[in-house]
Amino acid sequence: MFLVRDVFKCKPGKAKELVEKFKKSMSLLAASGDVGKYRILVDFVSSYWTVVLETEIKELNELEKHMSDWASRKDVQEAMSGYMDSVAKGHREIFRIA
Repeated sequence: MFLVRDVFKCKPGKAKELVEKFKKSMSLLAASGDVGKYRILVDFVSSYWTVVLETEIKELNELEKHMSDWASRKDVQEAMSGYMDSVAKGHREIFRIA
């Protein structure tokens, strides 16, 4: 089992916009069964304007499938349209759950 954390450092005041885009796109994926367990985190005691999208996957090849599904769906593309306008930088972390 793996935990994938996509960490986004947003531009000042733009975290809320990114969270809304993630909520919409993840609900679209969840409704069609294309996403597993996930959650959206926002900074409480961290760097300002940080948004984290966490997803649990059983195997690493699921990440590739998830990313492909995410990128190929028109409804998700529309939900995420312009998201880079909110993002200054980011990175991905993958942890094996012991």
